[in-house]
Amino acid sequence: MSVPLLKIGVVLSTMAMITNWMSQTLPSLVGLNTTKLTAAQGGYPDRSIGVLPANPEESWQVYSSAQDSEGRCVCTVVAPQQTMCSRDARTKQLRQLLEKVQNMTQSIQVLDQRTQRDLQYVVKMEDQLRGLETKFRQVEENHKQNIAKQYKAIKAKMAELRPLIPVLEEYKADARLVQQFKEEVQNLTSSLGLLQQEMGAYDYDDLHSRVVSLEERLRACMQKLACGKLTGISDAITIKTSGSRFGSWMTDPLAPEGDTRVWYMDGYHNNRFVREYKSMADFMTSDNFTSHRLPHPWSGTGQVVYNGSIYFNKFQSNMIIKFDFKTSTISKSQRLDNAGFSNTYHYAWGGHSDIDLMVDEGGLWAIYATNQNAGNIVISKLHPLTLHIIQTWTTNHPRRSAGESFMICGTLYVTNGYSGGTKVYYAYQTNSSTYEYIDIVLQNKYSHISMLDYNPRDRALYAWNNGHQVLYNVTLFHVIRSEQL
Repeated sequence: MSVPLLKIGVVLSTMAMITNWMSQTLPSLVGLNTTKLTAAQGGYPDRSIGVLPANPEESWQVYSSAQDSEGRCVCTVVAPQQTMCSRDARTKQLRQLLEKVQNMTQSIQVLDQRTQRDLQYVVKMEDQLRGLETKFRQVEENHKQNIAKQYKAIKAKMAELRPLIPVLEEYKADARLVQQFKEEVQNLTSSLGLLQQEMGAYDYDDLHSRVVSLEERLRACMQKLACGKLTGISDAITIKTSGSRFGSWMTDPLAPEGDTRVWYMDGYHNNRFVREYKSMADFMTSDNFTSHRLPHPWSGTGQVVYNGSIYFNKFQSNMIIKFDFKTSTISKSQRLDNAGFSNTYHYAWGGHSDIDLMVDEGGLWAIYATNQNAGNIVISKLHPLTLHIIQTWTTNHPRRSAGESFMICGTLYVTNGYSGGTKVYYAYQTNSSTYEYIDIVLQNKYSHISMLDYNPRDRALYAWNNGHQVLYNVTLFHVIRSEQL
């Protein structure tokens, strides 16, 4: 118990002792108890004699008498009424004591009430103080935990940033290289201007070779700038709401400049009609389209339009077909040996998505799985004209555990699911035959992604999300290595 409660307990105990003493002592002092007179009467048997007072108002009177077992006489008397003793000094003392007792009793009652009220207040305050102490202890513990979490987060962030230091050093060197290119272009421009004014001042062949060399170096530099490591994906941009829950849509990354046609394929099986919209604006604002009928129904949503032709997986087979839109004919078909089909090794969402065709800066790719690789993802680079496999990589990632996947700069990126919270969490680099686990959030705005492909010309991801056609902008981390230029 706390110190305030101990003090109040002592006060209450003392008050109780005083009250008990007064109740027992005061009546005996002033003769308020029944008066008993005892006399020795030997030899008489026990008996009781009742004598009524003749006039109880005048004097002390014997009320009764009796003999105890030892032969002593026990008498009971009655004191006279106060009216007869009003002039007695003892009566005044008694009256004064009674008044004092009454005053003390009232004071004690008041003190008791105050004490009880203060006791309740102290108990309440004690509970509040204990609650505050508990809250302060919780705040202190939470503060320590938050500091620990913040420390861990900062430490993890530093671990992520530390590998970027040598990359930044390379960027400094690359910046100097670009500055050299800029100076050389300026020098060549000045030389060409002087050449026009003073023909023969410079050797034309030498000047031409310098221009060609610089052009090649700049082209190689730009090609390297086009590729990079995926570091971020923007929020979803809804282009249109149409079609069923599953489907695919795309533009041609190798289309001529000004050709912005959109290709649209609703459903994932037993359909063979492809819609052609003249432009992205027409696709967004109207339903004016041209319909192309394919010779076979497609399977899944892994189709891709590339350099004027559509590449798709024939339904219920591992056959890849290249269909030319200009001639409306099949220009090439080829089986993808050992590739699973008909929902054998599909994406997590199903939909006969066993074979996924895609393109990036490096060309045409096929993503699938085989029994020989235990149902794990297989990556094959295809020749766009003959459909022959140029090179194959086997991964350790189960095909059925992947939500969707796409290629950027020779790296396959895999999502962890197709519904709810989605992120890109696995990356396989074909240039080094290595993989890593990453964590890049992919906003799943409409809760069911059944198609996700990268377009290298637009630097964007095309997705079919539960009957919505959406786009994602991507952020690539570029590294220019000067020694390779």
